[in-house]
Amino acid sequence: MIKFFLMVNKQGQTRLSRYYEHVEINKRTMLEAEVIKNCLSRSKDQCSFIEYKDFKLVYRQYAALFVVVGIDQTENEMAVYELIHNFVEVLDKYFSRIMFNLDRVHIILDEMVLNGCIVETNRNRILAPLFVLDKVAES
Repeated sequence: MIKFFLMVNKQGQTRLSRYYEHVEINKRTMLEAEVIKNCLSRSKDQCSFIEYKDFKLVYRQYAALFVVVGIDQTENEMAVYELIHNFVEVLDKYFSRIMFNLDRVHIILDEMVLNGCIVETNRNRILAPLFVLDKVAES
């Protein structure tokens, strides 16, 4: 199960966070700081899977952006690694001509992950609700 999903820039600032289990706000801040420190301090030659406390971190770097996913011990690391890449490809497909909008990013993530479980990977099905919203907005 996925515990949390983070997008972080190289300066260590969280750009997006989604938690799939309850974590108090002050603990989220500390958790994010530690997770970011662990991932940003690693070289490109090191593995993208990190054992951290009672869960695992899976991360990928895209230019100046890191996508970090916290998972429990039962989740498949490679499946989550590919989920991250699929998520970034969907963002790239949708935002190729449109200004970056955080609300739309949350919609994309919600279409892909529900209650910490991967529910959709097909790009067309993930983007279908957004295209409907865009048509309504144009009308």
